[in-house]
Amino acid sequence: MTDASASTDISDQLGEALPYLRRFARAMTGSQDSGDRFAAASLEAILADRSVLDGVSVKTGVFRVLYRIWSSAGAPVDMEESGLRAQAQKHMSRLTDNSREALLLHTIEGFNFGEVAEIIGITQDEAEELVKIARREMADAVSGSVMIIEDEAIIAMDLESIVTDMGHRVTGVARTRAEANEIGTADVPDMILADIQLADNSSGIDAINDLIGRLGDRPVIFITAFPERLLTGEKHEPAFLISKPYTEEQVISAVSQAMFFSSTETLRA
Repeated sequence: MTDASASTDISDQLGEALPYLRRFARAMTGSQDSGDRFAAASLEAILADRSVLDGVSVKTGVFRVLYRIWSSAGAPVDMEESGLRAQAQKHMSRLTDNSREALLLHTIEGFNFGEVAEIIGITQDEAEELVKIARREMADAVSGSVMIIEDEAIIAMDLESIVTDMGHRVTGVARTRAEANEIGTADVPDMILADIQLADNSSGIDAINDLIGRLGDRPVIFITAFPERLLTGEKHEPAFLISKPYTEEQVISAVSQAMFFSSTETLRA
C-alpha cells in the first residue's frame, strides 16, 4: 500500500470512529460542547503526529489519544456548576480513579478488556477490576424513578425489567409524544429513557423537549438504530445514547451513568 493510500485508509477509519469518540467524550463530561472539544483536540493531535496511533487499531488509538488528553487536563469540570451537575460532580469525586471511564469504554463503546487497558494505560486485569468497581460504586450511589418512552411493546417490557431489576421505579411507558407528556406530568420521573422514533410517527426528541420545558432538567438517554446520525456535531445532541440493538449491559451502564451524572443534554429537532 502506498503512503497516500495508507493515509486515506487511516482518514476513513478516523471518520468512522469520530461519532463514537464524540459519544464517549460527551458521556465523560456530561456535555455536548465540552465533549466535542476533547474529540476535536484528539484529532488535532493525530494530524500533528500520526505515530500516536502506532501499535493499535485506528479506533483504539484515537480513543487512547482522547483519554490521554482528558487525563492530562485533570478531567476538568466547571467550578461554577450548580443544581444537578453540582451534585454529580460531588458523586464523581468519590469514584475510584479511571473506573467510570473503563465502564464507558467496555459497555457502551464495546472495547474488550485488552483494548480498555491499552486506552487507559493499565493491565487487562486492572481494566476488568475497574469495570467491576464502577458498576458497584455507581449502583450504590443513585436510585430513582425512570420514565420509558418506547413504542415497541417487547422492547418497552425489556427496558422496564432491566430498570426495575436495577432498583429504580418505572413511572410509566409511553408510546407517543402525547402519552409521554401525559405520563410524565402525572408522575414526574427522575430520569427518562426514550426511543427517537415513536408510534404514529411522533418524535421522542420532541417529547423530551416538551417534558424538559415543563418539568425542568433531568437525565435523559436516547435509544436509536442510527447513532451516527445524531452525533454529527452540527446541532444540539445527547450526551447519553444507546445503539439498537442494545445489550442489557449497555442499558445498565447508560442508566447508571446518566442517573449518576445527571446529564440534561437534549436534542432540538
